[in-house]
Amino acid sequence: MPRVSVEIKDHVAHVTLTRGDKMNAVDMDMAQAIVAAGEQIIADASVRVVVLSGKGKSFCAGLDVMNFAKFAGSDPHKLVMPRTHGQSNLFQQVAMVWRQVPVPVIAALHGAVYGAGMQLAIGADIRIAHPETKLAIMEMKWGLIPDMGGMVLLPKLVRSDVIRRLTYTAEPVLAPQAEAWGLVTELAEDALAAALDLAATIANKSPSAVRAAKRLIAVAESGASEADVLMAESREQADLIGKPHQMEVIAANMQKRAPKFD
Repeated sequence: MPRVSVEIKDHVAHVTLTRGDKMNAVDMDMAQAIVAAGEQIIADASVRVVVLSGKGKSFCAGLDVMNFAKFAGSDPHKLVMPRTHGQSNLFQQVAMVWRQVPVPVIAALHGAVYGAGMQLAIGADIRIAHPETKLAIMEMKWGLIPDMGGMVLLPKLVRSDVIRRLTYTAEPVLAPQAEAWGLVTELAEDALAAALDLAATIANKSPSAVRAAKRLIAVAESGASEADVLMAESREQADLIGKPHQMEVIAANMQKRAPKFD
């Protein structure tokens, strides 16, 4: 059965984990499908924003436990050490591909967001969660450490002591606590509806400016020098000023209408 669906409507890519009967647990097929969905969107210039969600009771409850038996019978170095996707292995790319997508990614969270699901969620730019959502770095429960990009992404979101508490204990936290720590952007009774509303707002902004903003934020978060960040600001701005999208935004503002982009 398909593990992920991708539907593009009004410049919004709806990416849905469809293994709801298994709480969207990530097996090898789902990992490959998630990465393929990200790669599809990277190649589609019409997409302006992505909404990532899961069918069923949970966004994603982590790795499929049936995979553990398969992994235990294989050479772990051959399993996780090869760099199959640039700097990442397949399972790391499940999260990292969404940072490579050139447009904003909004994750709508509900139910369990554990382990692989947590790392997938923090690959998004923005996370909107139902208040009863539970989030956990669950790997320690299985005698493992988070290894799907979490240690690249988490330090950009939360303090070191929060990362350590979550990692050492594997204990779930409710979304309001996760929001206070910075793991969740905002809470909503209907997280998917809120994510879609936000996506519609972003999709109505200048597509070139939004893509430039995502590139610029990535530079700012990368540890680049002040000089490099300032130069990146100037470079991105110079590439926007006076171009068709910016001129359309100016015209729309002056005429008090919604902008229309090609």
